[in-house]
Order: sequence, then C-alpha cells, then structure tokens
Amino acid sequence: MAQPDGERREGGTTPVLSVRDLVVEIPSRRGVVRPVDGVSFDIARGEILGVVGESGAGKSMTGAAVIGLIDPPGRIAGGAVLLGGGRIDRLPPAEMRRIRGKRVGMVFQDPLTSLNPLIPIGDQIAETIAAHLPVSAAEARRRALAALEEVGIPAAARRIDSYPHEFSGGMRQRVVIALALAAEPELVIADEPTTALDVSVQAQIIDVLKEICAERGAAVMLITHDMGVIAETADRVAVLYAGRLAEIGPVREVIAAPRHPYTRGLMASTPSAAAPGARLRQIPGAMPRLDAIPPGCAFHPRCPDALARCRRETPPPMPTPAGVAACWLAGEAEPIGAGRAEA
Repeated sequence: MAQPDGERREGGTTPVLSVRDLVVEIPSRRGVVRPVDGVSFDIARGEILGVVGESGAGKSMTGAAVIGLIDPPGRIAGGAVLLGGGRIDRLPPAEMRRIRGKRVGMVFQDPLTSLNPLIPIGDQIAETIAAHLPVSAAEARRRALAALEEVGIPAAARRIDSYPHEFSGGMRQRVVIALALAAEPELVIADEPTTALDVSVQAQIIDVLKEICAERGAAVMLITHDMGVIAETADRVAVLYAGRLAEIGPVREVIAAPRHPYTRGLMASTPSAAAPGARLRQIPGAMPRLDAIPPGCAFHPRCPDALARCRRETPPPMPTPAGVAACWLAGEAEPIGAGRAEA
C-alpha cells in the first residue's frame, strides 16, 4: 500500500493510527456510492491531524469507519485500518466494543446526544473507567473527578453529580472530552467538537484538547470544516474532497503554499487577521452528489486551473515538497496560481 505522504516517522516508529486506501460503500437506489474512496494517512503519537473539507467531503464517515461505527448496509469495502500496527477493521463487533473507549476515545459534535440525560455526568465517566480498567467503584469515581478537574470543570467535586442539562454547551463539551479520555486511549477522534460553540468557548475547548493530549501523548484526529481551527490546533492537515484525499502535509506548509486548487479555495474563503475587512473568495459550484461524482478529478468542474487531462484521468497522490497532493499540477516547482486553464 502506498504511503499517504512524503514523511517518514522518526526512527521508524509505528504510527498510532494508519489508514490505508480506505473505501466505504453504501448501497442506494441509484447504485453503490463511496463516501470514502481510497483515503490514506498516518497519525503519530502526540500528533494532531486535522481533517478538513466541506460538508459531504467524507470527514465524519472516515472517522466512523476508523472506530467501527458504519451502520449497515454501509460497509468498509477496501483498504485497512491499523491501530498500533494491528489491524482493527476486520474485528468482530464484540472486540471493537472493547477497543472503543479503551484504546480509541470519541468526542462527538453535539454533547447532548452523546451524554445520557438521565445519569449524572460523574456516573457516566466512572462507568466508562470501570468498564475498561481494573479498578474499584471508588477508584473509578476518584478518577472521574480527576478527569473533570483536568478539563477545567469548576467546582468539579460539587458538580460531579450534576446532570448534562445543568451545564452550558462549553462545559458539556468539556465533559465529553473527559469521557473520551477517561480510559487513557491511544487515539482520540474529535468530530466537529467546536461547531456549536461561540468563538471564545471554541478556543477554550481547543486548548483543553491540545494540552491534555500533549501531556498524555495521545494521537488526535480532529475533524472540522474550519481552516482557522486547523491552523491553530493541528500539526498536519488532510484535506478531503468528495470522499478522496486532495492534499496532506504539515499545516504551516500547506497553508503557506497549498498544492491543490481546492485547498487554495478553502484558504481564500477563510477570514484572516492579517487582512481585516478583505473580501472573501467563494469556491464556485458545490460538492458533487455521491451518485454523480464526475470522471477524472472530482474537483475539476469547480477548478479554475483544470486541464483537459483532469476531466479524463483521476490524479493519484503525488509527492510535493511537504507531503502529497492529488493534482496533476502538484509537482510543479511553484504553487499553482488561480485562473490558469488548458483549452
């Protein structure tokens, strides 16, 4: 299987998560669709990989496939998911349940749907700890309290017996992070963890996630549509489009010199503190339906730099100075510029 980017892990260390040529298929009335189509990436210990793209790009579906939460009739139809070097995409459901929570923690977008409204938050965290670690009920509660304090819940000793509805949105999201980290997982998948929060609370949640995962050395897959969050949080970024990997590389290099036209479009549509009041550029058109992916490069109908070849042939991931990009122009010496097209 091809490597997802041009980087080698230091000293040949096995990545915490390796996704190789992952394909997810879902049968529909119009045929089989592929919301994830040949996606590959690695995440090292202590690293945050940001996964970004528009709605429908395949971000959340990729995260769900990694953790084994694809609902039938959807299925993983190709590729492999390796956790700590061991393959997990073919494990029976009972074994995957033991991995979820213990080795892989999940932070969902809406904490109200991932927390039980009828059970105090402390009991929910303690239950997770007791299910995955050989500790007594008293020790599980003590660890639950420590987890709440670690994510910055004020007066945690008093609020450990509170219910989810008694917390604000930002505090509930902190509780969900504490729940995801309670059993000390190797990997944390955070699916749009700040979407419903205001900007100041969003920054606090991101800081909590960064600090705790840096201290514990966990790998993080941060799924978001916000390039600003990626720039502030991630070490590397994977850009998805129509279920395919458009570009992957270190955040600073990708932001400074994007090698895929879609990445460049995302950057141009993101507000910048360096240019206050500047008009944002919109990517023309819309993400194609899964049952109507165009031939060749899926982005070519919206691309100002599309070549005739782009309409016929799907570009493979190509090496760039910092990573890889699935674009026929990605290997050029200089980043591509807007508006260059071939008749």
